[in-house]
Amino acid sequence: MDRDTISASLEFTLRLARAQAVLVRRLDQVLGGYHGISFNDFMLLHYLSRAPGGRLRRVDLAERLALTASGVTRSLLPLEKIGLVERQQDPRDARVAYAAITNTGRELLGNAVTVAEQISKDLLRSCPPAQFDDLSNALALVAGMNASNS
Repeated sequence: MDRDTISASLEFTLRLARAQAVLVRRLDQVLGGYHGISFNDFMLLHYLSRAPGGRLRRVDLAERLALTASGVTRSLLPLEKIGLVERQQDPRDARVAYAAITNTGRELLGNAVTVAEQISKDLLRSCPPAQFDDLSNALALVAGMNASNS
């Protein structure tokens, strides 16, 4: 293989990694400036808000965020301190703990969605809308996502 020739799959992977870095950096800047949260915080709140009862076990949240359990714990601590999420114990099983979005967290997320939507539209303005579904489906396959963890 020629040093300058790479497979289409590697080219896609490299472009995907670059695009992800650009997206996260821009969303971190704007969400941090307007709402004091990172894009990772935004995703965490988003997944909690979509979960039944607004809560998820930490292990399920870790799967959705592609983090370790300890990474989720580190992400949750500052959000708990400022009242956006709370810990909840399972009344039937004391070994199970949930992370739950609070009303304050829902309100902040509602406001942050507007900002994230605008930034997303701006970042994707050059991408033909007709390609969004195909690209979204391809990315979901790469991420191992399905309807229960999207």
